[in-house]
Amino acid sequence: MVYPIVVYGSPVLRRKAGEVNKEEPGLKKFIADLWETMYKSDGVGLAAPQIGKSVRIFVIDTAELDKNDPALQDFKKTFINPEIIGRDGEMWNFNEGCLSLPKIREDVERKSKIRIQYFDENWDFHDEEYEGVKARVIQHEYDHLEGILFIDLLSPLRKKLLKGKLKDISKGKVDVDYQIKVIKN
Repeated sequence: MVYPIVVYGSPVLRRKAGEVNKEEPGLKKFIADLWETMYKSDGVGLAAPQIGKSVRIFVIDTAELDKNDPALQDFKKTFINPEIIGRDGEMWNFNEGCLSLPKIREDVERKSKIRIQYFDENWDFHDEEYEGVKARVIQHEYDHLEGILFIDLLSPLRKKLLKGKLKDISKGKVDVDYQIKVIKN
C-alpha cells in the first residue's frame, strides 16, 4: 500500500517516535508499505513518521544517488529501533532534500561518520559504522525518529528565508508527483 507523505506542519513529524515491538501485528506488511511508498515517491529514505506512524523504523536505498558508486548501489536496509551511539569525523556540507519538505533543498552540515545499533526486518541485531553519504542518509532518516527535520539544522537566516515556502507546504500548497497529507492537531 502506498501511503501519502506527511508534510511539514504535521505534529507527528515533531514527536520522538516510540519503540517497535517485535510482535507488532502486521509489521512485515508495514515495512513493505514503507518501501513501496518510498519508491513511489522517488525517495532514497523514508521514516515511519513521514507516513503518519510515530514508530522507530526507517528504510534506505541509496542506489539512485550515484549510479557510478557500487557502494551506494548495494546499500538497501531496514532500520528498526535504531540508536546512533556515536558521531565522529569532520563536519561537512551536503545538499539535502526531504519528501516531507517538498521543493526545498539546502546544504546541511553533519558529521561524516556514525556508529549505529539497530534491528533489521528479521530482528537480527546490528552494530555498524558508516561514513560519507551512507552516514548522511542514515542521520537524516534517524532525525525523523527524533522529531527533527533538516531545516532545524540551518542558520536562523536560512530558516527565515524559507518561511513562506514552509507556510505553503503546511497548507498543502505545493505541486509534487506524489500524494501528500497535512495532519492537523
